[in-house]
Amino acid sequence: MRIISGELRGRKLLSPDSNKVRPTTDKVKEAVFNILAPYLEDAVVVDLFAGTGSLGLEALSRGAVRVYFVDKSKESINLVKENVKHCAAEDRSVIIFSDFERGLEHIPEKVDIIFLDPPYSKGFMEKSLSLISGSGRLNEEGIVVAEHGRDEILPERIGNLTMIKEKKYGKIMISIYSYGSEGNLA
Repeated sequence: MRIISGELRGRKLLSPDSNKVRPTTDKVKEAVFNILAPYLEDAVVVDLFAGTGSLGLEALSRGAVRVYFVDKSKESINLVKENVKHCAAEDRSVIIFSDFERGLEHIPEKVDIIFLDPPYSKGFMEKSLSLISGSGRLNEEGIVVAEHGRDEILPERIGNLTMIKEKKYGKIMISIYSYGSEGNLA
């Protein structure tokens, strides 16, 4: 597992010892960040269910100004801390040891991008999307990138979030939601 592009390109990240954490594959990560490239410069990002912090660190590498890493697993938080330190990104990172529900409450500003990568098929996805929709944390032009198993069908609309793009990568689906009714991703 590594940072694919940007100022931190090539940095290897620590991986979990157990199979409790499922890092996003490099193939999927690269595809997602190719889609997000125009939106990353100076973005404020949330890596919800952060795991290793790979998505948030990739965002920092590609121009995000700040990333909030949220996870309730002590193992994951320790991995995030080590990976943030290894990338010398402490000054642009906020690490929140909390579940996703309370984690959003600890973010004091509006955000541009939220990465949502909960454990698959545990019922967290729709609950997370609904919570994000009602939280007031997402900017009006903000987007949510949801990674889930291809068998998990997500709604076209949930609260004030509208699905604007969906891509399949083997067994993995990426669904991208935009705040409001119209998205602007190509």
